[in-house]
Amino acid sequence: MIDQLEYNTERKRLIIPEYGRHIQKMINIAVATEDPVERNKQAKAIIGVMGNLQPHLRDVPDFQHKLWDQLFIMSDFRLDVDSPFPKPSRELLEERPEPLEYPQNFPKYRFYGNNIKRMIDVANKWEEGDMKEALEFAIANHMKKCYLNWNKDTVEDYVIFKHLLELSNGKIDLAAKNEDLSDASNLLKQKKKFSHNNKNQQRNNKNRNNRKRY
Repeated sequence: MIDQLEYNTERKRLIIPEYGRHIQKMINIAVATEDPVERNKQAKAIIGVMGNLQPHLRDVPDFQHKLWDQLFIMSDFRLDVDSPFPKPSRELLEERPEPLEYPQNFPKYRFYGNNIKRMIDVANKWEEGDMKEALEFAIANHMKKCYLNWNKDTVEDYVIFKHLLELSNGKIDLAAKNEDLSDASNLLKQKKKFSHNNKNQQRNNKNRNNRKRY
């Protein structure tokens, strides 16, 4: 009896493991069946069992189409039955998808992020006035905060002004306005306050979940 035991390490690898080995054995029997009428009956019965194993997909569009595709895939495309849908091909399954075209942005100062450059471009399009000046200083303060997140040491305002002047192609020069940015301690304090509030919220949610319900 021990000699008849089968170990998964000695068995063939399942093509779609989610369905289990019994479904795979049923498909292998259908492939080996010579009578085409009986083979079609077996295929429809297997589709019914596969559908019962995934009741959460019954409301998914083209559910039956997906099951038939998986049936042919698990048969290694050797099952010859009448399908209500076009049969998938091995070439289409093994075809490699086209690489996605991701935007390749390589900013000089990566610690500021790509959004800073977009904000600067928007500010350059605004008309001169108090609103534009307020936006420019808001951008500069955010740049200072990003710099401090990247480098915990303090940073002088003239460094931020220099970077902003460079990123704006010389259009935003805050150094000439003789105004200071927010203090580094205040910027970091806002970050710590935000982190502290998040931890308190997580702690409250955990206590609420652990509360006994009767």
